[in-house]
Amino acid sequence: MEMILSLLCFTTLLFSGAQAAKFANDFNVTWGKENVNITSSRRGDVVTLKLTREKGGAGFRSLSPFLYGHFSMKMKLIKGNSSGTITTFYMSSQDNYKKWCEIDFEFLGNVSGQPYALQTNVYIQGVGNREQRIYLWFDPTATHHTYRFLWNQELILFFVDNRAIRVFHKATDLGIPYLDYQPMYAINSLWNGEAWATQGGRVKIDWTQQPFVASYTEWNVSEACKVQNATGTAGQHACYKKAYQSSYGRAPNLALTKTQVQNLRWVRKNYVIYDYCTKNATATAECARNWP
Repeated sequence: MEMILSLLCFTTLLFSGAQAAKFANDFNVTWGKENVNITSSRRGDVVTLKLTREKGGAGFRSLSPFLYGHFSMKMKLIKGNSSGTITTFYMSSQDNYKKWCEIDFEFLGNVSGQPYALQTNVYIQGVGNREQRIYLWFDPTATHHTYRFLWNQELILFFVDNRAIRVFHKATDLGIPYLDYQPMYAINSLWNGEAWATQGGRVKIDWTQQPFVASYTEWNVSEACKVQNATGTAGQHACYKKAYQSSYGRAPNLALTKTQVQNLRWVRKNYVIYDYCTKNATATAECARNWP
């Protein structure tokens, strides 16, 4: 029953967002305008990003930053040999690098016939090094799949098609800062990452396969708290109070559900390629809390 209710609620969330998914309402192109194409469909705009050797890649960003909320995006990744390419959907403070915050979905391209790798990361006060990398259990190039962040005052959850794949709990009691002091933008991009993206940079981009194309659609940034001043102190914004009044900042979203715990364990057992927790002894305290 818990799973059914969760799916029904999330389907409603996506459907309502999809009807209002007009690019100009939520985003603007930040670079590579010549490599961005926007078309309309029955369920809203579809944005395609293109990467070529001659003109590079492209990216777009939300018009406003946010402090807490649900953020979802449907993406279809590059078909065929995508080695060396990186397709992203992430949240980032961007405008204050000294206290830079970020939570990432980074899709690392691969040679034809090999599974796509999804890397997630968390940056706090300009420090990342919290990479976890998994294989996806489906072909993300065949159709659009949903990738979502839940970010509130207690945790950050990463979802793929409504399946929890990673959690980052607030752990200030352990001396670990949390992402609650600075608003973040929703950002999407496609770029040349051949220096490290595929097998540690050993496999480069095969430019005979260009153009490389990824698409985005049916996003939802409406279930979040929008902030007008991106560089202010988070505690000064009304978003703190709004979190306790909104679905994303109230139970059951303040702790893991039984289904989410099962999902996290399933991913850890079957699909994890790399986990910083096994490489960094100093991360033991937060890792114990974030791996149920």
